[in-house]
Amino acid sequence: MALPSSLNRYLLLMAQEHLEFRLPVSSPAHRKLMERSIFELWGHGKSPEELYRSLKKFPVEKMVPFLHADSTYKIKIHTFNKTLTQEEKVKRIDALEFLPFEGKVNLKEPQHIFSILEDYGLDPNCIPENPHNIYFGRWIADGQRELIESYSVKKRHFIGNTSMDAGLSFIMANHGKVKENDIVFDPFVGTGGLLIASAHFGAYVCGTDIDYNTVHGLGKASRKNQKWRGPDENIRANLRQYGLEKYYLDVLVSDASKPSWRKGAYFDAIITDPPYGIRESTRRTGSQKEMPKGIEKCPESHVPVSLNYHLSDMFFDLLNFAAETLVLGGRLVYWLPVYTPEYTEEMVPWHPCLELISNCEQKLSSHTSRRLITMEKVKKFENQDQYSHLLSDRFLQYQGHNSFREKYFSGVTKRIAKEEKSTQE
Repeated sequence: MALPSSLNRYLLLMAQEHLEFRLPVSSPAHRKLMERSIFELWGHGKSPEELYRSLKKFPVEKMVPFLHADSTYKIKIHTFNKTLTQEEKVKRIDALEFLPFEGKVNLKEPQHIFSILEDYGLDPNCIPENPHNIYFGRWIADGQRELIESYSVKKRHFIGNTSMDAGLSFIMANHGKVKENDIVFDPFVGTGGLLIASAHFGAYVCGTDIDYNTVHGLGKASRKNQKWRGPDENIRANLRQYGLEKYYLDVLVSDASKPSWRKGAYFDAIITDPPYGIRESTRRTGSQKEMPKGIEKCPESHVPVSLNYHLSDMFFDLLNFAAETLVLGGRLVYWLPVYTPEYTEEMVPWHPCLELISNCEQKLSSHTSRRLITMEKVKKFENQDQYSHLLSDRFLQYQGHNSFREKYFSGVTKRIAKEEKSTQE
């Protein structure tokens, strides 16, 4: 059944065709961020009369377990884009007296909750007299949308210019199937927003970042009217703020292009948001001059400098690192920025050890977006897999990511010019 858009985020699942509802074990309600509530649908109609006819067709044997004499219940009214008076709500509830309710009403702690949901469209300036659709069903569970507010970046001790939104952080943790006692790694950790979401689900978290000041919580603050970061502005303090410090392993200053880990499979999930070169630069360590052949180590007095880190190289390094360090069945979840007019699915980086699970889009502007890429390790990493992307016929398309920054700002420049022209006319 196609649900109206105003209900899409409220009704996760309706048991249509009188199917018995079963909550999937692999996606329990306590992990769901985008849905408000889950209901078992008992009836639907365009008008009250049509709703009542639909309810009378619902099998009585499926109602009885929730309506028997030893049970308690209450009925709630939810309206979308309209407010009803208490008298109107009572009238709608009384109209359901034909249902075989035998239990007692308990408004504080009922065993079962039933809901009438009325949809009045999306336009607050044109609210119809009668609803477009009316639903009646049994409440199953609520989602976890309150996590978005309680973990809001606005309330967090330590933030940066690119701190990940709390809702997106939890979505990424869900895509990574993060669970209790997992080990989760973020190679571009920033202020640790993704570590917080993973730790909330009971995973032990760690990460790296090339920026010394960010890792140690030093330097200028990102908050308005605050010049320098305080002593409690660091990644560990962020986890402590939410009572999650026991899941914090450590964060190291390290270059993602030169991982310092021993070979082996350590991580159950790698969840990260690499820099795109827009608000945070893409950097790696190195020397401006070519290293002489045969020299494997830099002199002790050598201080590495930052070099440009092309997006295509960054994503290939990330996939290779994931293929080597994830356990079999472990997941890599990351954001891939794309220039929309040129995007094709072939531009998503590929690796023989990783299987693409999902590819979701988030619009950034009229001409750019980013794709949430989820991959799962399906094959043990071997040395020859490290350079397999060079043999791919999609290699040249991958390199198109390198000019994302220029294309992003070219679009911004065109938009500003267009706006200035329209104001002058």
